[in-house]
Amino acid sequence: MTATTGAEELTGDYVLDTARTRLGFVSRSLLVVKVRGRFEEFEGSARLDGDDPSRSVVRLTIRARSIRTDHDKRDGHLRGGDFLDADRHPLLTFSSTGVQPAGPGFRVTGDLTVRGVTRTVVLDLERTGDATDPRGALRLAFAARGSLDRRDWGINWGRGMIARKVALELDVTVVRRGPG
Repeated sequence: MTATTGAEELTGDYVLDTARTRLGFVSRSLLVVKVRGRFEEFEGSARLDGDDPSRSVVRLTIRARSIRTDHDKRDGHLRGGDFLDADRHPLLTFSSTGVQPAGPGFRVTGDLTVRGVTRTVVLDLERTGDATDPRGALRLAFAARGSLDRRDWGINWGRGMIARKVALELDVTVVRRGPG
């Protein structure tokens, strides 16, 4: 794999490489112990503009039932009505509404829909790598971090047992579709 350099070379349409992407979160249980989880079924796309990042757009769709914390009983509870209500709301979606340079990376603002409720979320995004694979496709890697208050989406169960703040930890790889 070879590395690329200039921002203008990054312009193009991309799809999420689901095999090399991790959509994770961290919350505290009993307000002491960190519980880490992830979603295993998702898809996404991006239109990146290397010359004018504000014209970039990101979209992500996550299957609520794919939530995993490596504890079957807890995972079932998270899929249920107290949390994600996956039977009534099978998808979580994110659609960016703005991308701005911020320090060494970017700040991505977007609408996150969970349980049929849409709220704004801000992610700090840092490009962690880029390379052209042996087939000639450009791959970009990013780390994104943010946080949300689960109560903003009507997830109120477990007061005093589960922290209301949830940290988002995303490691994302995208692959360019066709010519930039």
